[in-house]
Amino acid sequence: MEQWPPVDDDALTTELGAALWDTGPVSEAYLSAALAAFTWRTADAELAVAELTFDSAVDAELVGMTRSAAPVRTLSFRSGSAVVEIEVSDTGIVGQLSPSGGGRVSARTASGTYDEAPVDAVGFFSLGVPPPGLVQLCARTVGFAVSTAWVCLR
Repeated sequence: MEQWPPVDDDALTTELGAALWDTGPVSEAYLSAALAAFTWRTADAELAVAELTFDSAVDAELVGMTRSAAPVRTLSFRSGSAVVEIEVSDTGIVGQLSPSGGGRVSARTASGTYDEAPVDAVGFFSLGVPPPGLVQLCARTVGFAVSTAWVCLR
């Protein structure tokens, strides 16, 4: 058995050349896997990313204006004409999508989706308490698909 990788540059060049010029048939399983991977190249591009435009935890001037007795954090995200506004409290997340028109919203962490809910005709939705760490909301309506920037909600 020969040593791999070859110690000699000429032997390595010969091995690589043989690998590049091998025109043997490619199995159907490899072709299917390659085509499937290729179709996923734009999966994230389908969702516009809504950037964080307001966070009550950062804007100290407006935090004192909250009338709620419970600590509530308000965040706004925007991507073009799509706006996602949420309030995060100890009981969960309530939010509104604009423009409205129904749809679904899901909340995910790095390990996957932790909650999903319908969006009503006015754009309102409600999700469970977010876990610690980064969270991203993804919304799909008849008119648009948008995902928020990753934020730490707790």
